[in-house]
Amino acid sequence: MAHGILTCSVHDYAVTARKWVHWLGEPKLHEGFKEYPLRIFKILMPLAIAALLIGHPTPSDAQVYVSFSAPPLMPEYTQPPVMVANEIWTPGYWAMGPAGYYWVPGTWMQAPQQGLLWTPGYWGYQQQQNNYAWNQGYWGQNVGYYGGINYGAGYYGNGYVGGGWYGNQFRYNTAVTSVNPQYIRNVYVNRTVIVHNVYRYGYNGPGGVRMHPDAQQITWAREQHVGLTPAQRQHISEAAQDRNMYANVNHGKPNEVVVSRPLNSTNRPADFKPLTATDRTSAKFASEPANKPATKTASKPESHMKPAAPPQHAMKPASTEPKGKTAPAMKPVPEKAPQEKATHAPTRL
Repeated sequence: MAHGILTCSVHDYAVTARKWVHWLGEPKLHEGFKEYPLRIFKILMPLAIAALLIGHPTPSDAQVYVSFSAPPLMPEYTQPPVMVANEIWTPGYWAMGPAGYYWVPGTWMQAPQQGLLWTPGYWGYQQQQNNYAWNQGYWGQNVGYYGGINYGAGYYGNGYVGGGWYGNQFRYNTAVTSVNPQYIRNVYVNRTVIVHNVYRYGYNGPGGVRMHPDAQQITWAREQHVGLTPAQRQHISEAAQDRNMYANVNHGKPNEVVVSRPLNSTNRPADFKPLTATDRTSAKFASEPANKPATKTASKPESHMKPAAPPQHAMKPASTEPKGKTAPAMKPVPEKAPQEKATHAPTRL
């Protein structure tokens, strides 16, 4: 399979094709037809669409990714300081590649245009199909719904509190975001939005995070969005080619959880090792979930609670601080009044 943002097996394409058949509706045959031809159609139609998808892959931002096993837990990390003005933190996540789940390191990225914010993607459990589907992230004027996943560094499951746009400049909340004061001066401090990570689930669904989008997030989902930038696609593609990023190699603990600059052909981890043909052929996508989601859990994560406030709108703040929103209703850490100046505050997931 060709490398891309994420890659799927033929079986995954067939799953996608069956979903298309479900959405389009099944054919209505003449009463004189037997049940047998209908069954043949049900079998051949998804395979035909799957072959079409493989021969003519859809744009990377619109692809559908499916897995029958839940992604690993989110690894802990310390955010590298931002050194270039207006760059926005894009947190790391588990993607699906030719050898299973692999880690895409968190890094600093330039937005495709001023005023846009990053909404991370997320894995969500589909009950009817009994699998996990990837919902791609995007750029937009608002930070939308991303499954309630706590990605850390200001992405606490509901919006983003690590900074915001103020005119054509991005201001960083140093209570949450790590900055290099030698290069970054446009900062503020707001400790009331700090949330200590109490869970590390990497997906939304039974046994993981259980949070649904609110009315505002549903409205924002209909807004115009911008897909992945070329730098993001290159970053993801490079991670997919490094066997050390794969969970079946690093056992859910990648060495490069974050990188200060996006990955590309000239900026690879020191321990980069190309994916082998054996890695590709040994990856098997089971027809049943490897670990079926539990219907009940012993204790529910904090994200079951409703957001403490409406999601963030950070385009044009009305005050001296960019508008932000609080994370899910977890109690913030008691702090003293915000300081006027600060250098940097490394964020640990």
